[in-house]
Amino acid sequence: MSDEVFLRRAIALSRAGMESNEGGPFGAVVVRDGKIIGEGWNRVVASGDPTAHAEVTAIRNAAAAVGQFDLSGSTIYASCEPCPMCLAAIHWARIGRIVYAAACSDAASIGFDDGEIFDELRRPPHARRVVAEQSLQEEAAAVMHDWAAKADRTPY
Repeated sequence: MSDEVFLRRAIALSRAGMESNEGGPFGAVVVRDGKIIGEGWNRVVASGDPTAHAEVTAIRNAAAAVGQFDLSGSTIYASCEPCPMCLAAIHWARIGRIVYAAACSDAASIGFDDGEIFDELRRPPHARRVVAEQSLQEEAAAVMHDWAAKADRTPY
């Protein structure tokens, strides 16, 4: 199947989610070896979960379907260019390719403007709108180093 077929499925999911009032007008499909392994639409309103974006929902469903977090070799098709949170989830899932329809500017035009988030990421933590304060760094880092030294850890 072609990119357009999977992208149209993502757009159809965005419409289904929008019409069901479960969240914003966004849909996504994860494909590996020409087959859909996960899909979803934005469920922020229905779930009360601000992370329930279409891409995150599709990634969660894909990971559950294949029984692992590593989605290497997959492509995600999104009805809109992924926001920073979804882009991070795509990277953590090791998805190697993104195909999207609407641009960030299209989302911004209806109230989904990620520009502030991109601006925030450029600022040092203490200068952000949500101020970050660091404390107990050595204690937390010790746990991280202990994890890194574990022979039975699962790196990701």
